Amino acid sequence: MSSVRHLVLVLGDQLDPGSAAFDGFDAKRDVVWMAEVAGESGNVWSTQVRTTLFLAAMRHFRDRARKAGRRVDYCELDDTENRQTLAGELERASHRLRPQRLIVVQPGEWRVQEALQSAAKTLGLDLEIRPDRHFLASPETFAEHAKGRRQLRMEFFYREMRRRHDVLVLPSGEPEGGEWNFDHENRESFGRTAPNPPAPRAFPPDRLTREVIALVRKRFADRPGDLDRFDWPVTPEDAEAALTDFVEHRLRDFGRHQDAMWVGEPWLYHSRLAAAMNLKLLDPRRVIAAAVAAYRAGTAPLPAVEGFIRQILGWREYVRGIYWRFMPGYLERNALGATAALPKFFWTGDVPMTCLQDAIGQSLSLGYAHHIQRLMVTGLYALMLGVDPKQVHAWYLAVYVDAVEWVELPNTLGMSQYGDGGVMASKPYIATGRYIERMSNACRQCRFDPAEAVGPKACPFTTLYWDFLLRHRDLLAANPRMGLQVRNLGNLSAERARSIQRRAEQIRRGDGVPPPDEALLPGLSP
Repeated sequence: MSSVRHLVLVLGDQLDPGSAAFDGFDAKRDVVWMAEVAGESGNVWSTQVRTTLFLAAMRHFRDRARKAGRRVDYCELDDTENRQTLAGELERASHRLRPQRLIVVQPGEWRVQEALQSAAKTLGLDLEIRPDRHFLASPETFAEHAKGRRQLRMEFFYREMRRRHDVLVLPSGEPEGGEWNFDHENRESFGRTAPNPPAPRAFPPDRLTREVIALVRKRFADRPGDLDRFDWPVTPEDAEAALTDFVEHRLRDFGRHQDAMWVGEPWLYHSRLAAAMNLKLLDPRRVIAAAVAAYRAGTAPLPAVEGFIRQILGWREYVRGIYWRFMPGYLERNALGATAALPKFFWTGDVPMTCLQDAIGQSLSLGYAHHIQRLMVTGLYALMLGVDPKQVHAWYLAVYVDAVEWVELPNTLGMSQYGDGGVMASKPYIATGRYIERMSNACRQCRFDPAEAVGPKACPFTTLYWDFLLRHRDLLAANPRMGLQVRNLGNLSAERARSIQRRAEQIRRGDGVPPPDEALLPGLSP
């Protein structure tokens, strides 16, 4: 006779003690199963910071579960018997515990779900996949929204979600403030005045987290990441404190400066809450309620609160819907036929463009960059360079502490790289270096001129922008939102167009790095 009724599987991004996996949990007959496996850190080359956050949060969850009286079967990364794959460890635990049934909340990655289903089948055990109540919209809810629509656009889904959950909506069904979207008020740069944002609350590593840091440094010494600066929340209490800190000190200025950048200032007015929500340390309903309460109390203006809530109730739920509706084929989409390799400097930050150096450097060191740095700096460069979107996806998944595939893949492959051909975004988001000049101070510290497309001082963003338009002219001409940009190609003489294309090819041949002067690289025709 089996000694265990249910083996409840808890993955590294499912650290919610109140999740559906625990419905009906009997401490006398059921066991929680968790495993740290190198295979999950090696599926993509995860940085030390990302790996540390996941393992530290998992170990804190384990200890709390045990303290609450739940039996936890937990395998640490350096256990000598660890098979280092989820399937391998599940098999080992199942042979030891002989459960009647496996239970898990829907994973955040198609690959993991398939691996667990395959392992359960091999073991001859039923695997019950329960819905993830952490989210405000189920995949079925999104499918109902998508039914019959020729195009899927976040804005319309967001309005539905606002009404469904009664968030900043009047009794008439109309939005508070008369507008659903205050984007037009949320695009300010800092100009020439350096920002002075309140530093976000830090959470120094406790004993358990320090043990994880030592393990990660030893096991993954060849991977990037500054663990001396590790201060992410790894418990629900820390996550709640981080939310309070953001709402009290930065939310009021978040809106108007949410798209702005400043070299050497990674956090600015952003919340740093995505990782806590994605690991299920913090419920998004609590985050939304705290933001609304700040608006009601008069401590944060409506445009800031609406812009913040849109990222959670809008984008976050929307991208999850996209992910589960279009996987597994979504991962293979490459609408622009991009095949270039990801430049090596994405793993070092050793690149002469100040904006890229800053965004990549902080990403590797801290595991963080805000949405405009991801979309309009690192993502924009990879898009216009023509990098294979699957390689860009793998980098984002490896580097950022908040990256779980359900949220990262649509944002990267779809929104950033236009690899899905317009499912996520209505057009490719492309721009010259002038956009970065307008939204940051990076260009003032850079040897390249964003106004120039050719010549030794030409900004690679500007060169690649015009080259992108030239390479994809026919495709983009059919997009009504790209009409003006495509028509601007008519202002280029044939000679200038050829010069731009030659320089763009130099950049591509130089692993994404511009040549030091106008001399053609070997093997290129003038």
